[in-house]
Amino acid sequence: MNPDENNFNKQANFTVSVDNVIFSVDTQANRLLVLLVKNFQQLSENIWGLPETFVRQGESLQTASQRILAEKIWVKNLYLEQLYTFDQVNTDLSDLSENSQVNSIHLAVSYFALVRYEDTRLMADQVNSIAWYDLQKLPNLVSGHQPILAYGYQRLHNKLEYSPVAFDVLPELFTLGELYQFYTIVLGENFSDYSNFRSRLLKLGFLRDTHIKVSRGAGRPASLYRFDAIAFDQLKDKPLVFI
Repeated sequence: MNPDENNFNKQANFTVSVDNVIFSVDTQANRLLVLLVKNFQQLSENIWGLPETFVRQGESLQTASQRILAEKIWVKNLYLEQLYTFDQVNTDLSDLSENSQVNSIHLAVSYFALVRYEDTRLMADQVNSIAWYDLQKLPNLVSGHQPILAYGYQRLHNKLEYSPVAFDVLPELFTLGELYQFYTIVLGENFSDYSNFRSRLLKLGFLRDTHIKVSRGAGRPASLYRFDAIAFDQLKDKPLVFI
């Protein structure tokens, strides 16, 4: 048999991990945050990474993702959404056959979530440190984690455009100014002016004015609004652009 054909017929060796991209918005400090961990063995290198774990025998990807997060963070009603699968091929030349190669493929299955900052509690242990980092001020990252994080931010950006994900982490009652601030923190200050943003959202009909006024800082009292999930359900199959 031709050596090339022999190599072609060999099955690749796989390792599989899950890597979690967990975002949160700190409205008090106007920061978009991402959850990062660091192994104490890497303290001198000051390299941080996404919460990750290898998948154990008999464990589903979702279970592995939830397990590693349960060891790092406490949060109410954590919803994880599968993001993307990244792969990296490593060629092992140590095989006994002179002309053969063993392909070792590492699959990193990423998950994504947005959590309410005020409801989280971080849980460091004897092995790892854990912290929220401003997306604009990231430390050195583990090799391969930057593209996962970038893909996760793009998913967050897209979901804010067409889904009510923001209302999962905002307080039950909010002003339109607070909602605009949330979008501005994630998308940047130039994504839309306030007047257009306010007009588009109110026309969609899933924000309910409670007719309760609050004074927060300078300016006139503002109305508190509530997200109406039933009204949004009527629109969920239609192409929507909030911004």
